Amino acid sequence: MSTYTQIIYQIVFSTKHREKTLLKENRAELYKYIFGILTNKNCKTYQIGGVEDHIHIICYLHPSISLSNLVKDIKIASNLYIKSNKLFPQFTGWQVGYGAFTYNIKDKSNLINYVKNQEIHHKSFDSSSEYKKLLVEHDIQYDEKFLL
Repeated sequence: MSTYTQIIYQIVFSTKHREKTLLKENRAELYKYIFGILTNKNCKTYQIGGVEDHIHIICYLHPSISLSNLVKDIKIASNLYIKSNKLFPQFTGWQVGYGAFTYNIKDKSNLINYVKNQEIHHKSFDSSSEYKKLLVEHDIQYDEKFLL
């Protein structure tokens, strides 16, 4: 018997203290690097995007990959990559924790567009409000002290 899954994840995590250190001119290079990590783990990447203080990853996880290990690996490897290549001089690291939300395959196009348009979206919403909205939409209880 084989294993078949079709779960789309939106993974969101921020810079440490939500510092606005992910400068636009080098974000594409960071996204390309993260894309490589996902590809090497047999995950399908649909879209990566974000703004100065956080990123979103829309992807499918291979059934042999645990979400927590994947996020840990992305954060550790990208942290080293950012610092060794001096992509973002003020970057001090990623926040502890992350958000991960699952979606139906029918939502894929909307999710991709949502992440592609993060710059436009964040002219109306700050990242903290966006994150709270995701938590509420997915009926996730949270503690305000961990959202700063």
